[in-house]
Amino acid sequence: MVINSSKSCCMRIGPRCGISCANISTRDGRTLSWVSELRYLSIFIVKSRNFKCSLSSGKCHFYRAVNGIFSKILNFASEEVILELIARKCMPILLYGLESCQLSNSDLHSLDFTYNRMCIKLFKSSNVELIKECQGYFRCVLPSLTVKERCHKFISKYENSVNTFCQYCIMLCECT
Repeated sequence: MVINSSKSCCMRIGPRCGISCANISTRDGRTLSWVSELRYLSIFIVKSRNFKCSLSSGKCHFYRAVNGIFSKILNFASEEVILELIARKCMPILLYGLESCQLSNSDLHSLDFTYNRMCIKLFKSSNVELIKECQGYFRCVLPSLTVKERCHKFISKYENSVNTFCQYCIMLCECT
């Protein structure tokens, strides 16, 4: 198999992630670079002692999408319409692929903070209690709850798969 060295890279995850590694060369003599962050299927994986994903790109794209909606209809549409558009168009950008990643509590709080900042801009108030009340009135679901629900659904689909590799992975996870 031919490896495209301009699109391929190396990264170490685990207890020895900070230790320098020898260069890896392709068959045609090109060296693969060692990186601290890589992108795979639009998910940014970060060099760490444990498997970890970076949320910064998703949050940046979420803010860009929200600002696009705000620039077009903020002064014309009701809050219900704007929140529905954000739920349908922007939240998938923020939450893309996160059900397959193990997120820490600080990652979940960071996602909620991102959503709350958007609500602060929408409702034109920095009063946290007022924002929570508005979110309750409009039945807004925080991203942390959505991610937990999607993780549960992802794992249950994985467990019920007829694929023997999936069943083997579940068995390994139960043993550790």
